[in-house]
Amino acid sequence: MIGDRSVDVFTDEIMLGHNPEVDLPFMPSRVEKRVRHILKGLDFTWSYPEHPGRLTAITEHLEQNPIPGVQFKKGGSATYNQLARVHTASYLDHILSLAGQSVWLDSDTTAVSPNSINAALAAAGNAISAVESVVKGDCQSAFALVRPPGHHAEPVRARGFCVLNNVAVAAAHAQAKLGCERVLIIDWDAHHGNGTQGIFWADPDVLFFDSHVAAPFYPGSGDIDEVGAGFGEGYTVNVPLPESAGDIAFEKAYREILVPAADYFKPDLVLVSAGFDPHRNDMALNLSYDGFKVITRIIQEVADKHCDGKLALVLEGGYNLTSLAKGVHAVLETLSGGDVPELYEAGVKEVEEAAKFHLSAFSDEDE
Repeated sequence: MIGDRSVDVFTDEIMLGHNPEVDLPFMPSRVEKRVRHILKGLDFTWSYPEHPGRLTAITEHLEQNPIPGVQFKKGGSATYNQLARVHTASYLDHILSLAGQSVWLDSDTTAVSPNSINAALAAAGNAISAVESVVKGDCQSAFALVRPPGHHAEPVRARGFCVLNNVAVAAAHAQAKLGCERVLIIDWDAHHGNGTQGIFWADPDVLFFDSHVAAPFYPGSGDIDEVGAGFGEGYTVNVPLPESAGDIAFEKAYREILVPAADYFKPDLVLVSAGFDPHRNDMALNLSYDGFKVITRIIQEVADKHCDGKLALVLEGGYNLTSLAKGVHAVLETLSGGDVPELYEAGVKEVEEAAKFHLSAFSDEDE
């Protein structure tokens, strides 16, 4: 029943300050010239998709539709040392020097505005706070509603709207300070988490499981044979999917691949890079709200089995504001103990309902 389990939701209004507006002047550079050239070649006016309205839409929907067992909290900002576990010092020094400026960081349209660095530090910090909350037993699961997102950010490079790799920073903190030796990171965003994969590529103490749209969909990585290297070989599990994949395919992937992998790995902590662009109304893939509920419950059962339910989610993508807000709500309902529906192929339930409505007209039996 909804409300049977406690869920802490971490967020901070400071993250609304990240707002690159492409029509405003940016610090001149080769990257800036390249981005302007790309944007000039488009047949439509492009605006920065990862905007403050994403977070506002979620929080407003949750306030209007409260969930028993869910409470809001504010986390802190990540420190330099916490970030340096997954990012190089040279990268961090450069990023921190950009506070107060508007700068294009990468030609795949990653940018910062004057308040973005503080927002990015808060995003990583709230991810850490979510992990600390579940490990210390303050709640049974947690969700960090953060931006800018993080799973594309590499040790030395910002990519795909991502500046700092929030989930990787949280995982490394759990290992370094919270006694978690083995961390399972699950990424269900429509895009492959190339940054997270790269950070833990040779690490046998982090199992990275990623379901995503197959290449050449952005960022073009995540092939099935990308399994890690060195001591980490076999600890990266990629499940590339066609863009038409939906609820049934996701449930099969998570039950038949994730669950056995987790049983082998036996994690001390489960983290999720939770993007909502796999929803059928968003950029790619065909998940419904019920689909999000089912994969959330599968992951929750993995955490219950192996690590006393220690489960923390960190927001990644999701650009349709309606499906983003309702998707987060569906996941939080599940985390708080809500019922999970049986999944059907898209349209089957509607056909069954239509059959009940119509078939009586073709029967001689009295109602």
